[in-house]
Amino acid sequence: MSIENNIMDKLVSLAKRRGFIFPTAEKYGGLQGFWDWGPLGVELKNNIKKAWWKKFVQERRDMVGLDSAIITNPKVWEKSGHVEGFKDNLVECKKCHKRFKKDDIAGKCPECGGDLTEEKSFNTMFKTNVGPVEDSASVAYLRPETAQNIFVNFENVLNSGRMKIPFGIAQIGKAFRNEITPGNFIFRSREFEQMEIEYFINPKEDKKWFDYWVRESKQWFLDLGIKKENIKEKKQSKDELAHYSKATTDLEYNWPFMEGYGELIGIANRTDYDLKAHGFKYKNEKEEFIPYVIEPSFGVERPALAFLLDAYEEIKGGRSTTTESNKEEEVVLRLHKDLAPIKVAVLPLSKKEPVSKLALEIYDELKSHFMCAYDEVASIGRRYRRQDEIGTPFCVTIDFDSLEDKKVTVRERDSMKQERIAIEELTSYLEEKLK
Repeated sequence: MSIENNIMDKLVSLAKRRGFIFPTAEKYGGLQGFWDWGPLGVELKNNIKKAWWKKFVQERRDMVGLDSAIITNPKVWEKSGHVEGFKDNLVECKKCHKRFKKDDIAGKCPECGGDLTEEKSFNTMFKTNVGPVEDSASVAYLRPETAQNIFVNFENVLNSGRMKIPFGIAQIGKAFRNEITPGNFIFRSREFEQMEIEYFINPKEDKKWFDYWVRESKQWFLDLGIKKENIKEKKQSKDELAHYSKATTDLEYNWPFMEGYGELIGIANRTDYDLKAHGFKYKNEKEEFIPYVIEPSFGVERPALAFLLDAYEEIKGGRSTTTESNKEEEVVLRLHKDLAPIKVAVLPLSKKEPVSKLALEIYDELKSHFMCAYDEVASIGRRYRRQDEIGTPFCVTIDFDSLEDKKVTVRERDSMKQERIAIEELTSYLEEKLK
């Protein structure tokens, strides 16, 4: 990457300071692997989910959506193999007694250098109980993935939607995994959101559709601003494949905390494993078969982190377009306009009427069309820098001339180009720019 190695420290600091991401329950020391998304973070997440849904559901004729329960009948997880097979290998340090995922370390304890115990299996599903009695009959699980609820609804969606192969079911929702070693900020969390597609196909066409979904998934990231050099495809070897997978290709990102690239999302050919396990078939007037499934499995958190990293830019000495003397280092978050939490900031040059009154009228008009911010504190240069730092594409400045000529100044984040736009044309101008 063309950014400094301490980028993660700076990004974590910015995320907290500007209201993207907070440690959960920080007042009480937090809880490892869990995060709260602040006012800007929730907008970023919503925009990522909206962009994904628009691309893969709204704009397609062969895709429908689902929103299923987080806790379901535990037989689902027995049939899918999760109760027996959803495990990580755990080792413990004999000296400091800290525990680690075996795949993440080699040799000695990374904390104190002590010897490690033999590895043992650890099921990463969160257990809970349903009902007033806590016994073996009431055991249930927080879902570790959204996929299985799609599979058990295959027949319901097939019949109610009158779907025909090939077609897909998409779902966005929370999943939970009791990770042994969560870390690297939001890269590996114990509670996270998934954006998953299960695309049902004729087994004879599995390679064609697998290659198709690898291309489509990668293009989604490129279209939203991920640099081509920071993302690549990696085919999993046979010994890396999940028990249900015939082939899996990971899209990997050039994470600054890794030596080289690491997993961003995965696209798997799950064959007929899941539908066979749950006892479903597909039948039309010509044939009957168990469909194969291609699964592009996106998270929300890892893409969010990748988008933030790729957008982050430091500018030494600043880039102020005002007459202020500014030798400070500036940060510009060059988020794609579809992902930016705030689309337009309204900035009056004076807090006093009648400038502030006109600015509030403009803000009230714009906020019904875009997610907007109103800021009247500090100099205009500092306010521009605040908006640059959170990725706002456009700033609208209202000055004393606006009272006479009924125009405002629109400043674009990346180019810093400024245009004088008539107030009556402002909404349509911004709509065109933000298309």
